[in-house]
Amino acid sequence: MERWPWPSGGAWLLVAARALLQLLRSDLRLGRPLLAALALLAALDWLCQRLLPPPAALAVLAAAGWIALSRLARPQRLPVATRAVLITGCDSGFGKETAKKLDSMGFTVLATVLELNSPGAIELRTCCSPRLRLLQLDLTKPGDISRVLEFTKAHTTSTGLWGLVNNAGHNEVVADAELSPVATFRSCMEVNFFGALELTKGLLPLLRSSRGRIVTVGSPAGDMPYPCLGAYGTSKAAVALLMDTFSCELLPWGVKVSIIQPGCFKTESVRNVGQWEKRKQLLLANLPQELLQAYGKDYIEHLHGQFLRSLRLAMSDLSPVVDAITDALLAARPRRRYYPGQGLGLMYFIHYYLPEGLRRRFLQAFFISHCLPRALQPGQPGTTPSQDAAQDPNLSLGPSPAVAR
Repeated sequence: MERWPWPSGGAWLLVAARALLQLLRSDLRLGRPLLAALALLAALDWLCQRLLPPPAALAVLAAAGWIALSRLARPQRLPVATRAVLITGCDSGFGKETAKKLDSMGFTVLATVLELNSPGAIELRTCCSPRLRLLQLDLTKPGDISRVLEFTKAHTTSTGLWGLVNNAGHNEVVADAELSPVATFRSCMEVNFFGALELTKGLLPLLRSSRGRIVTVGSPAGDMPYPCLGAYGTSKAAVALLMDTFSCELLPWGVKVSIIQPGCFKTESVRNVGQWEKRKQLLLANLPQELLQAYGKDYIEHLHGQFLRSLRLAMSDLSPVVDAITDALLAARPRRRYYPGQGLGLMYFIHYYLPEGLRRRFLQAFFISHCLPRALQPGQPGTTPSQDAAQDPNLSLGPSPAVAR
């Protein structure tokens, strides 16, 4: 087979110069992704020379190079200028760090906090510029939402409102859905869904006028059934669908909508082990006696221990999420979904493409692996574990936990 002629001498220098010019025009970051892409392109070039005729090889290599460069190139960014952004949930975590970064970039930041004298609010007041304004907001209180809406409209008349970042989130229990009080489902929906809905609807006239951005921090728990996060995951699934609806309906107005689906990060709420311990004790104290007898205290202690174990794998660097929010606000063509965090690509691949049994086993291994409830343990009246296992080969029968006394 005739091989694709490879440049030599002066022709090779010309090809190299053109390639270098293309790299510079693409505004690429020199790093492992770029080096890996170049290595793959070199391997593809080697294969094309040996397996394809010259025109086809050239077409394949050109298409692969264009795809690789377009994926690796930095997206075009809009200037900050005098843009104003409202961010909810800035007491800690993603909201606080995003407020600090956007303020340093020159944004006019309206940062909402639960308490104006909280440590996070004091930190923002100390380290940020006078442009940043702190607003007290509890998303479960319509009066607070109305006050924030009036303040935002009054203080963005000259600049307009460019972006809304729905970051505030709430979760107060980690337990099976049957063990979780209905009130926890309602409280999660009040903050994570209804609060975001009311605030977003109230700001839409300003966002339509500026052809601005709506950025919402969701969770992979809204896309896949994480064990023991039924209340939280349900609310995040609802708000993600709502934002997808807004994305379609607001397209003619030029408003772009993005959802951030972060992995596990060490925010202040995640690191607060004492708070999770209090919530577990409150769950045990209010659990109906029938459920406590069926599941057992050891079962809930085991779930709590598994949850704390999974948090030790959380990332302490919050910058991937902050960078994703910033890109969604300023990219000329923001993505509909951002997935900052380690291992999310593998998780979504398993969730969408592997059998249900493997999906469930993976989430249990990654997050929380259940043990047998008390009523299903050997020696208890009722169905035996061996009978259940014979009926469902995908049932994971973990060991009964040994709780320290």
